[in-house]
Amino acid sequence: MNNGRRLILKAAAAMAISPSAPKSALSASTVVQKRAIPRSGEPLPIVGLGTWQTFDVEPGSPQRPELMQVLQLLAELGGSVVDSSPMYGEAERVVGDLSAEARLRERLFFATKVWTSGRNAGIRQMEESFRLMRTDRMDLMQVHNLVDVATHTKTLKEWKAAGRIRYIGITHYHSGAFAELERLVKTREYDFVQFNYSIDDRAAESRLLPACAESGTAVLINRPFSQADLFGQVRGKTLPPWAAEFDCQSWAQFFLKYLLGHSAVTCLIPGTSRTRHLRDNLQAGMGRLPDAATRRRMAEYMDGL
Repeated sequence: MNNGRRLILKAAAAMAISPSAPKSALSASTVVQKRAIPRSGEPLPIVGLGTWQTFDVEPGSPQRPELMQVLQLLAELGGSVVDSSPMYGEAERVVGDLSAEARLRERLFFATKVWTSGRNAGIRQMEESFRLMRTDRMDLMQVHNLVDVATHTKTLKEWKAAGRIRYIGITHYHSGAFAELERLVKTREYDFVQFNYSIDDRAAESRLLPACAESGTAVLINRPFSQADLFGQVRGKTLPPWAAEFDCQSWAQFFLKYLLGHSAVTCLIPGTSRTRHLRDNLQAGMGRLPDAATRRRMAEYMDGL
């Protein structure tokens, strides 16, 4: 993450160990909360891990040991969702190699995507994802950015019926696709939908998130930090003192807890390659979450910066 986040984390760490730190922050739970996947009732940790850019490293890279530690810490603190894609370079391979080496597969929820056109090309690509991630069954397979969504949906349904895929979903990264995501969500064909949502980009709140709640579709959130832009907005600023009321100790937690305060959100997948950032992100899923009135206050605060 950027230098702004590193400075903010140092200040948050100092607050966390200070005798004057709010007792509520110090006594927060140390295990990530879970929410049920609507279609099955299966509990899923509410903070996971994205791998775009962060896990795209070559074999032998000096970054791999810390990436191993990231996966281990994710499982240790109660997280499980690891989201990847063929679009993310070496990320699928790195996730598969490291999770196998650490014997973590049974503790992780693997999500990846199909990102090509044509039925046969999609099948080949998904088979390769299974191979790279070293798994016989994928927890979640998603149609990436709605590319050839009708064609791939037929295959995903067949593979789910055969037991090769546990859940199927669709994704996008831009609010320009929200109308189409909403239409597809309302068909109830998909167990999951993944899209962008952040405290400074709340477009999903008007129609898409309500549609997900009404249709019983699980929600994964990408770009929760607006690609780190949010940290630039708060650089040099301290958390408002009332953030302690919902066990918030850092700006990262402030941004993530705002999203988790929406009941339709199932899991956030912020990407990181650093254990200290992952620990900070996971802390957002521990302790209290903001209620509706507090979320309005949080949004107004950010809008006023």
